[in-house]
Amino acid sequence: MNARVVVADDQSVVREGIVMLLGLLPGVEVVGSAKDGEEAVALVAELAPDVVLMDLRMPRCDGAEATRRIRKEYPGTQVVVLTTFADDESLFPALQAGARGYLTKDAGGDEIVRAIQAVLSGEAGLSPSVQRRLLERVTTQPPSPGSAPEPQLPDGLTPRELEVLVLIAEGLSNLEIARRLHISQATVKSHINNLFAKAGVRDRAQAVRYAYVRGLAQPPGSTFT
Repeated sequence: MNARVVVADDQSVVREGIVMLLGLLPGVEVVGSAKDGEEAVALVAELAPDVVLMDLRMPRCDGAEATRRIRKEYPGTQVVVLTTFADDESLFPALQAGARGYLTKDAGGDEIVRAIQAVLSGEAGLSPSVQRRLLERVTTQPPSPGSAPEPQLPDGLTPRELEVLVLIAEGLSNLEIARRLHISQATVKSHINNLFAKAGVRDRAQAVRYAYVRGLAQPPGSTFT
C-alpha cells in the first residue's frame, strides 16, 4: 500500500517540484499540497495522510507550530521535515514539536522515500548530518538553566552509551572505542553491557542492527550525503 503524503512548502516552484518528484517514486501517493502551516493542518484534518513533508519557514503558521498541532490533534499522521536549514534553531524545535524525520532539500528521492518508510515503521528518518548534529548536541553541550529539554534518547540510553553504540556500528573494537573516547576498556565494557540491556540486544551484531533501524547510524554504502 502506498504511503499517502501531503507536501507543505510556501515556495510554489519547490512545492510543485517535490510533488512531481514523489509522483515518480514507488510506494508514495501525494494526496495534497499546502502553501503554509495553516493549510497543512487543514489538509491533515480533511485527508488524514500518513505523512506530511513539512517545510519550516512559512507564513501564517511555521512548520514547527504546524507539526506541534498535527501531532497533538492528529497523532496518526507523522511529520518529516524537508527544509533548507539544518541549524540548531531549526532542527531542535522541529524535533521537540514531534517531527520524526528531518531532511534537507538536497536529499534525493530515494532518501525521502526511506525517511517516509522509517517514520511509518516507528523509527526516525534522519539524514546522517542531522544524526551527527544530534549526537554532538547530547554528548558535548550541557543544558543551560531554563533551556528547552533535549530530544529523548531511545530506550533511556545515556549520551555516552549512544556514543559507544555509534562506534560499535562503525566497526570499532573495545580497544579502539576506549582510545577514541579516552576511557578504559573496562569502562567501555560497562557501557556496552548497559546499552545491551536497555536496547534488548544480545550481541554486537544485534546492536548494530538496532542502531541502523533507529536511524542512529547508517549502513555502509548508504547513499545519504
